[in-house]
Amino acid sequence: MFIQALASTFRDSCDLVAFCDVNSTRMNFYNQEIGQKYGMSPVPTYRAEEFDQLVREVRPDVVIVSSIDRTHHYYIVRAMELGCDVVSEKPLTVDIEKCVEILEAIERTGRKLTVTFNYRYAPIRSKVKELIQDGAIGEVKSVHFEWLLDTQHGADYFRRWHRDKANSGGLMVHKATHHFDLVNWWLDSTPETVFGMGGLAFYGKENARSRGVTKFYERGTDSPEAAGDPFALDLRSSENLKSLYLDAEHEDGYRRDQSVFGEGISIEDTMNVLVRYKSGAQMTYSLHAYAPWEGYRIAFNGTKGRIEVNHQETSYINAGTGALTEGVSSSEQVLLLPLFGKPKVIDIPASEGGHGGGDPIMLREIFEGGKLADPLGRAANHIDGARSILTGIAANESFKTGLPVHVDSLLRVDEWAAFPRSEIASSDLRPEKAGDLAGEVAMR
Repeated sequence: MFIQALASTFRDSCDLVAFCDVNSTRMNFYNQEIGQKYGMSPVPTYRAEEFDQLVREVRPDVVIVSSIDRTHHYYIVRAMELGCDVVSEKPLTVDIEKCVEILEAIERTGRKLTVTFNYRYAPIRSKVKELIQDGAIGEVKSVHFEWLLDTQHGADYFRRWHRDKANSGGLMVHKATHHFDLVNWWLDSTPETVFGMGGLAFYGKENARSRGVTKFYERGTDSPEAAGDPFALDLRSSENLKSLYLDAEHEDGYRRDQSVFGEGISIEDTMNVLVRYKSGAQMTYSLHAYAPWEGYRIAFNGTKGRIEVNHQETSYINAGTGALTEGVSSSEQVLLLPLFGKPKVIDIPASEGGHGGGDPIMLREIFEGGKLADPLGRAANHIDGARSILTGIAANESFKTGLPVHVDSLLRVDEWAAFPRSEIASSDLRPEKAGDLAGEVAMR
């Protein structure tokens, strides 16, 4: 997504100047693509261990971090120490210790961090923010939020590196960070107490065996046992998948097509969470990764009425099969129900592009410097990034202990935003308890 944007739409305002990755095959693929599709000259490529060299030689203004989640903190911190601002994919990171490292680096260096929450920018979700901000239902007291991942998109997390919770923080952090950020933004509040239950109920070998499955395989490509399995991914089915992954395996051993019913899955696929916010609002949230359709239902109950949001998305498109997108909305509706008035269907502006039309708007914000005023405050900084992961990290802790988690016991992130830099003592803002390197894009 970022490479295509820099090579085309925003090439007059930004220069793509280097790639950095663990895998030269993938970097070479994208150098070939920007030449063939956009007429650009190849940019220098650097191995992950050469990141410092990249920054010193190429001197980018901004580094875009799109690596495995557990490595985000390394590149964010090091880029800032070397004098760069940073744009990071969500989630900000996967645990409290890494989050504190990032906050301390921003405090120490004064550099800027943008976290890419494209969900905020989609017209349907921006309209919800506008309604709540304008007081259409008064003060929000409760939220019910159900997100469904279908058996194509949901399953994909169990094929990839995300299936190891150490890499991704599980779907409570990697995926639900989007959703928890939306609620923080919609309510203009932060989580106070989190209680959750989650488990691996559908994917994984033992679950498949209990349903009578007897044929197992390690990967979908070139496996006779995978033939006919709708959950199997064949990397030869797409030239992009083949070029980016199958042809690149000899360098790093990464398999993009692992069986979702294999061993070694440590993330959950069925999750339910209760959250109390500092505003006093409460939320019930559920995330399921094996549904027959993809999308979400949300209801907001306020002192003056109710907002209902229903959004069914089209099927997920694999990264590498021609687009980095989750599709365009197939159906969406926002319904405003005043306590003593007539219900009203809210008009949603037409949109195109990934993540419900949010990607193009967010990319314009990032690469054209936010030239237009935004009364909805959609651009997300390091504080928003930290707040967004706290609900998921607390939920993971609750999964383990069976107990509610007081979020401030993990990290008092609001205090990082409340004080001038010179007054922050980081050791006072966190409790005492509190390998692989992957891909980057650098731009000037």
